[in-house]
Amino acid sequence: MTDEVMDYQEAVKAFDPVMGIEVHVELGTDTKMFDAAPNQFGGDPNTFVTPVSLGLPGSLPVVNEKAVESAIRIGLALNCTIAKYCRFARKNYFYPDLTKAYQISQSDEPIAADGWVDVELSDGEIFRVQIERAHMEEDAGKNTHVGGSDGRIHGADYSLVDYNRAGVPLVEIVSRPIEGAGERAAEVAAAYVQTLRDIFRALDVSEARMERGNVRADINVSLRRTPEDPFGTRTETKNVNSFRSIERAVRYEVGRQAAVLSAGGTITQETRHFHENDGSTSSGREKSDADDYRYFPEPDLVPLEPTPQWVEELKLSLPELPHAKRRRLLAEWGFSDLEMRDVVSAGAVDLIEATVAAGASPAAARKWWMGELSRLAKEGGQALADMPVSAEGIAELQSLVDEGKLTDKMARQVLEGMLAGEGGAAEVAAARGLEVVSDDSALQSAIDQEIADNPDVVEKIRGGKVQAIGALVGGVMKATRGQADAARVRELIAQTLGL
Repeated sequence: MTDEVMDYQEAVKAFDPVMGIEVHVELGTDTKMFDAAPNQFGGDPNTFVTPVSLGLPGSLPVVNEKAVESAIRIGLALNCTIAKYCRFARKNYFYPDLTKAYQISQSDEPIAADGWVDVELSDGEIFRVQIERAHMEEDAGKNTHVGGSDGRIHGADYSLVDYNRAGVPLVEIVSRPIEGAGERAAEVAAAYVQTLRDIFRALDVSEARMERGNVRADINVSLRRTPEDPFGTRTETKNVNSFRSIERAVRYEVGRQAAVLSAGGTITQETRHFHENDGSTSSGREKSDADDYRYFPEPDLVPLEPTPQWVEELKLSLPELPHAKRRRLLAEWGFSDLEMRDVVSAGAVDLIEATVAAGASPAAARKWWMGELSRLAKEGGQALADMPVSAEGIAELQSLVDEGKLTDKMARQVLEGMLAGEGGAAEVAAARGLEVVSDDSALQSAIDQEIADNPDVVEKIRGGKVQAIGALVGGVMKATRGQADAARVRELIAQTLGL
């Protein structure tokens, strides 16, 4: 059955959207949250496991200190208060992706609480999102349903479980209700998760690769008639793992709920699944406000008591955070606000910074990453950061242009070879025979021949049609296979003709 969906712009005129976003980030520790099994992506199913990962009788968990440190660093970066005392809890439920029938998490005693983060929108507007809490927990395994049409359990013949991910350390960041976004609600949601992703990367606590599920978001949406009304009934769209999908999920839920309410219906509080193919959501399971998880303190783990000295040390060790870094780089690079927002949107800040550090000018670095490389990345369906060329390689390529050894056209051909794995810029240029002909005697020979072959063009030039010199330049460039400096060729032709 297809949902009735109101146009998003009409929906946000008729209703006030309120959101709550829960973001899960997998931490990049060497081992899992409570045992010594490797914390690695991929691998053959059920190979990164120990008795603790599988919850076998007699196995006991031990807290990963590095994971706790990472959680505190995340809390500090989000302006949270770090708990002086907190405990782990058992969250009881049975799904086959956790064999012990409960998840070790934190309930009423999170490691960090009461924070905020400023989110920069596409036009530079700053929107502040309040953080309720950030708590630690373990990830579950991965279910694969076989035989169904869409990979879901409905219609599947059987299911397989891979426990490699079970026990991977997670931090869950829970926002307070996000109000006041209005028609920009979908944009705010995506920008908020991107801001968190960038913070995770800056802190070096996670690879934060959304396509691998390192960062996942649960998007709660509800509608009310006016900002003065009580919150409406919310739905929770689970495990959305791209910025575009987050925006689409919010837009769809706002439109769907608006259509239901406008028709006099009521919203069911439930979890929903997001569908990448068309941007829709579908009903999962009903969810009441009263949790049925029966939380109680984890009896196998002692409480955590981070010392004030340790917390202060971690606070002092925090790197420059993304928003402050962008403001600094904007001033240093001399970009316009619009240019910088484009760079941020493309995920090119770190790439340009590294290219500048390797010797290129900010303008040249931006030209390559936001121009040719961005175009090629889009054509290949790749993230810019995944292009097979380094910042140092781009700086080397630009240095050959700056030294007059390559024209821009030749440099693009060299880049093509670099992306194909043919070597560094100088190596590719040499192998492909790409180098500007800078010997004036060699250029003069080609110029003399071109003048001799085109007396009619020479006559026009001497008759006052100086723009016709372009025809001679083109001929010389063809004769030198594009390896001459066109400006120098024009200069020498003018000298030869006595202009």
